[in-house]
Amino acid sequence: MTAIRSVVLGCGSYLPQQILTNAELAARVDTSDEWIVQRTGIRQRHIAAEGEFTSHLAINAARDALANAGIDAQSIDLIVLATSTPDNTFPATAVAVQNGLGINHGAAFDLQAVCSGFIFALATADNFLRSGAFKRALVIGAETFSRILDWSDRGTCVLFGDGAGAVVLDAQVQPGKPTDRGILTTHLRSDGRHKSKLYVDGGPSSTRTVGYLRMEGREVFKHAVGMITDVIVDAFEATGTTADDIDWFIPHQANKRIIDASAHKLHIAPQKVVLTVDLHGNTSAASIPLALAVAVKDGRVKKGDLVLLEAMGGGFTWGSALLRW
Repeated sequence: MTAIRSVVLGCGSYLPQQILTNAELAARVDTSDEWIVQRTGIRQRHIAAEGEFTSHLAINAARDALANAGIDAQSIDLIVLATSTPDNTFPATAVAVQNGLGINHGAAFDLQAVCSGFIFALATADNFLRSGAFKRALVIGAETFSRILDWSDRGTCVLFGDGAGAVVLDAQVQPGKPTDRGILTTHLRSDGRHKSKLYVDGGPSSTRTVGYLRMEGREVFKHAVGMITDVIVDAFEATGTTADDIDWFIPHQANKRIIDASAHKLHIAPQKVVLTVDLHGNTSAASIPLALAVAVKDGRVKKGDLVLLEAMGGGFTWGSALLRW
């Protein structure tokens, strides 16, 4: 029995030109390159320029993805943009991206699930495509977290960076087997009891301000590995696959220790793990598509490869996606 699958036609990325190194951060706050690398694996991050907004990053990543896919923007009829740092309270930043790409048909909207945003956006677009409501989608993760950081808080300001990544999804009829190309399964979770562990202390309704990111780092770390493995086990069970079948594991790039611990618990070989956290820092919803774009463009991810994606973010939210390239 055949099935409609959301097949990835191409991916793209964009990083702001400015690079902020650990050494430069150490001149601002009480920290050091050694301290940051030992605890997180991060060595540098990119910072958006003055006047460079989330929409600008997203448009550049989208153009890169469209070029990689070899298709025209006018064939896109759905844009789902995952971000926690929109240009404005409204309208949706996705609409600015739609306009920037010269598209004036179809639908475009934002989705907010913090660091899990790209997985949630991927699942949302996948369901729309499989239902027949849309034919071709741009799924984007884009963030300017530098705008919501307290640069005096060494526990958070060293962790995050700015960037954007995007994929083009195309609804295609496949044989309906585990060997199909495209998204095979997605699994999403959330639990609002953990809000105080990772949140921003502002908002239009509560404080009328943007606010700053606040995090209980040890608490987040404590929950991360268990939550991540939970949705990955679900993905394996839904598709009849195991860790041995995975060609590439592309996790949310938050902390190398969390990534290493998750891979170890799941028995995923280290050589199958794509790591970019050292160069990008935590770019929230942008981190998975940024890492994916790196691995595709350097030739690691090839057609037919089984790729496992996962993320966890504030809320808490967490999720997984299993797809065949």
